[in-house]
Formats: sequence, structure tokens, C-alpha cells
Amino acid sequence: MKVVVVESPAKAKTINKYLGSDFHVLASYGHIRDLPPKDGSVRPDEGFAMDWETDAKSERQIKEIVAAVKGADKLFLATDPDREGEAISWHVRQVLEARKALKGVEVKRVVFNEITKSAVLDAMRNPREIHQELVDAYLARRALDYLVGFTLSPVLWRKLPGSRSAGRVQSVALRLICERESEIESFRPREYWTIAADFLTPKGALLSAGLTHLGGKKLDKFDLSSEALARDAEKKAASARYSVASVERKRTKRNPYPPFTTSTLQQEASRKLYFAAARTMQLAQRLYEGVDIGGETVGLITYMRTDGVQMAAEAIAGARAVIAEDFGKAYVPDAPRLYKTKAKNAQEAHEAIRPTDLARRPEDVARYLDKDQLRLYELIWKRTLASQMAAAELDQVGVDIAGDQHGIVFRATGSVVVFDGFMKVYREDKDDSDDEDAEKLLPDVNEKDSMDRKAMRTEQHFTQPPPRFSEASLVKRMEELGIGRPSTYASILSVLQERNYVRLDQRRFIPEDRGRLVTAFLESFFGRYVEYNFTADLENQLDDISGGRDEWRKVLDRFWRDFSGAVDETKDLRVAQVLDALDELLGPHFFPDNGTGHDPRSCPTCNAGRLSLKLGKFGAFIGCSAYPECRFTRPLTTGGEGEEEVREGPKELGNDPASGLPVSLRKGPYGHYVQLGDESTMKAEPAPVPEKGKKAKAAKTPKPKRVSLYKGLEPADVTLDIACRLLELPRLVGTHPETGKSISAGVGRFGPYVVHDGTYKSLAKDDDVLVIGMNRAMELLSQAKGRGGSGPLKTLGEHEGKPVTLHEGRYGPYVSRDGVHATLPKDSSVDTVTLEAALVLIAAKAAKGPAKPVRGRKAAPSAKADAAPKKPAAKKAAPKKAAAKKAPAKKKPAV
Repeated sequence: MKVVVVESPAKAKTINKYLGSDFHVLASYGHIRDLPPKDGSVRPDEGFAMDWETDAKSERQIKEIVAAVKGADKLFLATDPDREGEAISWHVRQVLEARKALKGVEVKRVVFNEITKSAVLDAMRNPREIHQELVDAYLARRALDYLVGFTLSPVLWRKLPGSRSAGRVQSVALRLICERESEIESFRPREYWTIAADFLTPKGALLSAGLTHLGGKKLDKFDLSSEALARDAEKKAASARYSVASVERKRTKRNPYPPFTTSTLQQEASRKLYFAAARTMQLAQRLYEGVDIGGETVGLITYMRTDGVQMAAEAIAGARAVIAEDFGKAYVPDAPRLYKTKAKNAQEAHEAIRPTDLARRPEDVARYLDKDQLRLYELIWKRTLASQMAAAELDQVGVDIAGDQHGIVFRATGSVVVFDGFMKVYREDKDDSDDEDAEKLLPDVNEKDSMDRKAMRTEQHFTQPPPRFSEASLVKRMEELGIGRPSTYASILSVLQERNYVRLDQRRFIPEDRGRLVTAFLESFFGRYVEYNFTADLENQLDDISGGRDEWRKVLDRFWRDFSGAVDETKDLRVAQVLDALDELLGPHFFPDNGTGHDPRSCPTCNAGRLSLKLGKFGAFIGCSAYPECRFTRPLTTGGEGEEEVREGPKELGNDPASGLPVSLRKGPYGHYVQLGDESTMKAEPAPVPEKGKKAKAAKTPKPKRVSLYKGLEPADVTLDIACRLLELPRLVGTHPETGKSISAGVGRFGPYVVHDGTYKSLAKDDDVLVIGMNRAMELLSQAKGRGGSGPLKTLGEHEGKPVTLHEGRYGPYVSRDGVHATLPKDSSVDTVTLEAALVLIAAKAAKGPAKPVRGRKAAPSAKADAAPKKPAAKKAAPKKAAAKKAPAKKKPAV
């Protein structure tokens, strides 16, 4: 018997069909062990020795592998063909050796770039040993991320309360986003004018051209910088008579783009399909691991974590055959196109992402794929096919139209596709480009032709600030700088959003104030470690390790010697120094000059104090220097649509008709809320009469009632009426006709809901909690199934004799097996989730183990790339002991 170990059950299922009864294929469910989430898991003083641990889920998988290996003669480690896959194989072998399970068992490593029968069988015939240099590169990267996360994050928590964590590459990506936002804020628009005119040719066709020369001089973009200059130029242009001065025609060729790498796939899927990077990788993983096509499970694309652009010779031949068949021989170039990787730190020689069989056209597999899978497969298929097609040919035409006075020239340009070549199949989108690639056909004109000027357009323009990063443009910029690895970009972008350092708005990244504070702190006190060149150079050193050109412990030693010294320098750093540095660096952001001459730092309450950054228990805020005489504070915000009125203090909406108390709109650390009354209007409740011999208790003053604004309700839309109705929540909707129990509507931690007899159901996007009626509430409650409802939406199948079910829960749809519940990703659909996908999610959830109390310890670093530890929960104050007992020494909190 031969045993084969892969990462996922879906991959195991596919490969098992190829290998036959002589093989037993098992899944490790990813990594079977990791660094324990505590101090000392990596010990620099002991040659960077590392401790590893397995959780309960991994232990089950290990026992299953150990049982399978007993009595086997060979073990094949068939994990993915990259550093991470090599590391998983290494971990499996190390654990099995430690448990003495490999006695008499030959261990080999096999890799395949695609999950097809021919590729798998060929790999099994050509096994190799584990590539130790790739493992060393993994060990170095894992240790680096651990040391940065578990060393830098506690410094951040101590010196900047309210912050969460700092990761090695994550922090550099955050810096890119924050620097772009600073450029936008400091940008000052510059005015300029353009003049265009329509001309009638001798043959009666219209030609549009723009003014390029005046007074015999070529106009610069800002030469017409005011309306007066533009109108003067317009007047001169109107008085001239025109003829064609020159006609330029130039034949050009445009070559196709190379096939996809991980980063270019993420970029194009973002531009063309509007997929997040994480969604793209999720879909690509499914296409790679295999899809059931006519009773046979087939991997549709090659491995999707790669920075190589080359393709196998047989794939190129297959592409050329499909091109000739579908488009004709004119579209097949004379020689195959060969591409070379240009990435600064390209990894091992992997193939590009391509279909495993180009003859398998998108329409052939459409009925086997869901909508998004098909769209991504079609994108990959078209890009791969186009990469081997003939160049496109275009005629570029330029026409200069000169006036008979004032040295005036208008110019018209256009391009005409003569032969579409690869453009028949594929055109790459661009980020933030104002090049319209205007393939407009210009009318046929000849030199000296008289041109009759018609309409003229004089337009005012202003220069625009640089655009915010989209996922596509940020990935592209990170790759250009050599920061991180393409296979980790999706994880890095997800971590930034999960930490609430950035948010996506209209598919663009906007840094949150928390993210800007972290970036400013790191730039001020750890500047070297968020420099782009430093991070890119570290990536190059990791590549040198994988190529056998450097030793991993030496790389770590060089890094740790300087890094630990930089951390030591911050031990005596006072919070006041941190605040002063951040206040100076972020002052233009939090206190922008509005052009009125009013000092933006002047306190709006006392008019005497100066506003500046302060730190409190829950993080940073803005306060007055005259504290405690003046208690003005506001959250960190620069104001936005609907926020400006509450930025400098509460916005009074009026008085509540029922109580007569004032109603105000405010903003706190967790967002906007409405408040009924304030401390000055609340009457103290009479103190209870004390029992005989006991001290009288002070009268209690009730706190004002507050209700948060739910998602979708903008501060600008809150009126007195809406605020009063919010303050009345939860409200009675009606009585259930069957149970006789009440149905209520309210707003909770997770947004608006309706509730009946303990069953909650979140409102849909178009529902309004303030007006929802009985019919709609009953309809929603009838859908309330899941953990608190009546049962699963459907059963997906069975695994090891136990059902796998799909539910709709309070926090969204989830899958369940044997008491393990796993929430579906945000972009997943309950209509398309499969048994295989559910098992992967459940396995990942089980691998994390049950939730553990976080009191007194720091959370583990995320398994995601570059994740850093989360901040530990605050400890409760210990009860006072008798004075005779000595207080225990203060311990460093475990990470």
C-alpha cells in the first residue's frame, strides 16, 4: 500500500480517482502544526530555535495519517508546488518521524502544476526529496513575521492605546495607503483651460481638434491658466481661416500581454469582474482542485500561486491549435511567443496560470460551473489564448490644421484598427487611466485642404489629485516595489480591513484614523522597518535562502540584531513624546485649514484652549489643552458628508414632545448616536431610606438614553422625528396570530431586527426598522432558521457517516457537521455552496479549536500572511488582599 498526503479533501478526492486502489490519499487540511501563540516560540538566543504545536483538529488528522502509514511501504507528500506546500510536507514528515511512524517507509515528495490525470501520474513516476532550501525560506519568513508581530505589537499597545497590532508587510502596505491619502489632502488644484473646434472637410465630414499652438509656440498645459487668457486665445482662433498643414500616418503593432500570474489575475479580476483579491483566489483554488465534468473530476487551471509567465511547450501547441481552429491561420504568429518574468523577486520557475486544456472552451464547461467560477475561467482562458495570438496592427493618424494668422494650430489624432489580432479575444483594462485609447476614425483629408471652422468649445479644468488605491492598483504597486509575495496579497488586504485600519469605499481604500495613527507611530519610531526598500530587500534575502545563496539563520540574525535594538530604544519613550510626534505629523489631517483664517486648533467651547491629540483608555481622541476647566473632546475625524455639524460637538435636534428633554445627535468612539437629555437635565432619583445603623447612599442620577445609528442611516438624514422614533425602540409591531406572543422591531449589536418568542431575524437592506409592518415581519420570521430557528436550509451530504448541513443563522449563513459550525465567506452564495467547500470550511474552523479565554494572554498571530497578534483583553482589577500579603511580581503578559 502507498499513502499520499495532500492539503485539502477536495484535492484528495480528485487524486484518489487517478491513482487507483493501490493508493490511499489523505488530506492534512493545510498545516498540521504552527508556532504556539506565546512568548518564546522563537528563541533568537538559541539560534532561532522554534517550538511547534498541534491543535485538536490537526491531532485527529495526524492520527489518521499515522494509522494509514502503518503497514505502507511508501509515503508520497503531494502538497502544493510552492514554499508553503514544501513546508507542509516537511511538517508532516517531521511529526511522523517524531512518532516513529516511518520505520521501513520510503518518503518521497511529488509536485504537479495541474490536477489532471496525466500530470499526477507523471509526477508519481518522478518523485524527489523535500527541497530543504524552500523549507528554510519558509522558516525564515515565519520567524520574521512572528518576531515582528510579537515584539512590535506590545510596544504599540503600550505607547498607543487603542491600537491593535503591527505586522511586517502589512504595515508597509498600510503606509502606501496612508501616504496616498496625505497626497490627496495636501493636493491643491490648479486651473487650466482648453480650446477645441469642429472643422468641416471639403467632403462634408466633421473633424474635431484641440488647440496646440498659439503665436507660433506650442502650448503647455498651463499656458491658458485663466479665463481671460482662454478668451483672448478663443478670439484669435475665431478670426483665422484654416487649412490642413500636415497629415501623418504611422502603422504600429501592439503585442499581446503574457498569461496571468497571481497578481495580474487579481488585478484583472478586480477591474473586469469586480472580485476582491480573496474572492479571486477562492474561485481559482476551486478551479485548480477540480470540478466534476461528466462524471470525471478534472482540474481546470494550473496552480494559481505563481509569479511565472512561461507556459509548457504542449500548452503553447494546444493554444496555437485552438487559435487556428477558431480564428484562422492569420491569427497564429509565425513562432510561439515566449515570456520571461519581470518581477523583482520572482519565486521558483512555476508556470503561468492557464487552463489545463485550452480545447476546453468556456462554453464547454459552463453547465458545470457556477456564475463566478465560469467568469473567472473565461478570463483565464481568453488571456492565455490571446498571449499566443498574432499582434494587432493599428494605423495612427495625426492631422495638423493651421490658421492663417496668430501662429495657430489645431491637432486631431486617432487610431484605426487595421488587423485586430489578439484584440479579437482580449483587451487588458487599466487603472486610473485617462487614455481612452480612442480608436476613432478620422475623416480622409489631404494637405492644403481648406477647412471650414464650425463650433468652438472653451472649457475650464482643474488638475485632479492622485486617485486612491483600488485592490488592483495596490497589488500592482506592491509588486512593483517588491513588497510581499503575490500569493499573500489577498491575505494582507484582508488583515488591514479586519484590523479596521482601512475601509473600502466605492472599491477604493481609505485609511481609518486608527490606521493613520499606527503608520505615523511606526514612521516616527521604527522608520527603517516600514521603508519600501528595506522590506523589498528582505524579500530578496528570503529568495536568496530559497535559492541556496544565503543561510536562513544568518538572515534572521542580521535582522534581529538591529530590530531588537530599535525596540529597546522605545522602552524609555514617554507617551507624551509619542503624542507630540503624532500631533505634529497628523496635524494637517485632523486640523485642516478651511481657508477662513480661523485657527482650526482653537477650542470651539472655551475659545482659549488649543486642540491636540490625546490618549485615553479606549485610544486616541482630540481634546482641549484647558482640561479640566474645559472638557471639550471629539473623536478622531476630519468630518465627512453629514458629519461636519457633529464634529465640533453635539448637534441639537430639538425637544422630545413626550418628555420635553433635548434630543441631540452625537458621535462617540463607536460611531454616531442620538441622545435624549444630558447630565444637566437629568434629575437625581431619591435615595432609599437607609437601614438603622447603616450609612445613607447617595442619590443616583440616571444616564441619558442613547441609541446608535444603524448601518444605512446617515447622520445628515437624522431629523427630530427620526431621532425620537429611534429612542422609542424596540417597538411593538403586532401580535403573532398563532402564538399570541408579541413581535417587536429594534436595533441590536448586529443591526436592525425583528424578534418573536426568542427568534431573531435581521432586516433586509431595503427594510426600515422604524416602519416595518406585520406582513413583512411575519415573512422575515418565517425565514428565520438556523441555530435559533427550526432547522437547516438543506443537507449538503454526508462525511464519515454524519450529515453536513447548511443553515441561516443570526450572523449569516453557515455550514455545520457534528457540532462544528463554520460561517460562509461574505461573498459566498447559499445557492452554490458544495459539500466539498463546506468540508474545507468546517475543517478550518475545527482546526482553530474551541474559543479560549483571553484574560491575561495575547491572541495568536493570524495564520494569514503577515498577520500580527491582536491586543489582549483588558484585565479586571484584582480584589485587594490583606496588607500582610506581598503583591506578586508583575509578569510580562504572554503573547
